[in-house]
Amino acid sequence: MGPMSGPYVIRGSVCLPEAELMWRFSRSSGPGGQHVNTSDSQVELRFDLAGTEALPPVWKERALERLASRLVGGVVSVRASEHRSQWRNREMAATRLASLLAEATEPPPRPRRATKIPRGINERRLREKKQRGQTKRGRSGEGWG
Repeated sequence: MGPMSGPYVIRGSVCLPEAELMWRFSRSSGPGGQHVNTSDSQVELRFDLAGTEALPPVWKERALERLASRLVGGVVSVRASEHRSQWRNREMAATRLASLLAEATEPPPRPRRATKIPRGINERRLREKKQRGQTKRGRSGEGWG
């Protein structure tokens, strides 16, 4: 088994902590010819989100909150079994976990600032509405003798 292809960056200088990743390999239900029943190519990658020290505390809180439905005892898990090669499935799982954590730790969007609609614009809109109503009323053909 070759080395993993470099650190998986979550965001900025924060990477997935290699030492805290728990790997599990099992028989994949995916494709794979004659080789199919002999290789454990499904990969399950587990990461103890609640117990990690690798993430900044603020990020950790955000992630725990946002991934609450996916956590089992504070542990988040990701599976990959698309490829026949276990190594490629490992890559997939690690990449997936990194992007999941990146999404879960990003800062919340800026709150929207309410702005006041200028009076002139509002008045113009009401004038146009009235005009439109007049036009439509004129089409009904009422009062034509």
